[in-house]
Amino acid sequence: MSGLTRAKKAAAVCAATAAAAATALIAAPSSAVAAPQPIVGGTTTTTSAYPFMMQITDASQNQFCGGTLVSPTKVVTAAHCMAGETTRSVRVVGGRTYLNGTNGTVARVSGIWIHPDYRTVTRGDDVAVLTLSTPMPYATAPYVSSSDTSVYAAGTTTRIIGWGTTSSGGSSSNQLRTATVPTVSDTSCRGSYGGRYVRSDMVCAGYSSGGVDTCQGDSGGPLLIGGRLAGITSWGDGCAAAGYPGVYTRLTTFSADVTAQVGG
Repeated sequence: MSGLTRAKKAAAVCAATAAAAATALIAAPSSAVAAPQPIVGGTTTTTSAYPFMMQITDASQNQFCGGTLVSPTKVVTAAHCMAGETTRSVRVVGGRTYLNGTNGTVARVSGIWIHPDYRTVTRGDDVAVLTLSTPMPYATAPYVSSSDTSVYAAGTTTRIIGWGTTSSGGSSSNQLRTATVPTVSDTSCRGSYGGRYVRSDMVCAGYSSGGVDTCQGDSGGPLLIGGRLAGITSWGDGCAAAGYPGVYTRLTTFSADVTAQVGG
């Protein structure tokens, strides 16, 4: 692997052929089990199935990250997605399965909260909350509390969703995609990433053989466990490369921060 991380400013669940290397932002899976054929690369899905799945776009509605609607006016995403952005430069689009669609709801952003300790994805604190100017008419996702740390037990099935590229450095998926990947033990993830893996702030998910992962453009999107938002797509080395799982923000660590922003 050359380079550092891939931060997910781009699009879709990585259906990868695990072509090695490329350090671009956004996750790459690997774990202690081989990926079963039926889910390699994930499958297409819709925003009807996942109504809380939001596109984060520029002012021209070009998607660059994902986000999760946790209240009608609050969207959880990654801090690295919002670095350098302003409320004027960002839009949030809900109810739109296809990137080239025109349906759904487009909301302006009235506030951007980025974790005050965020510096780079490999130092953790990769969480942000957007406040929308108008409420979204879609179902919201529940999220884990600070006491739900057991959800990350190694081997737990998680669900990833996004419009990101389907190979490292490739093209975005026009249609929303989803896949399942298992969580990886902290020891294994540390073995892959060394000191860049911050256990308190991060969790890894993926197959040891690679092949299924999030990729560029999936950043900020959800890692779901048991139907709850438990992680945020953050970074990884390449996409779906064997031995390099995707790295996600460990939301239990930041649940209280999110709740403070949501206002409940």
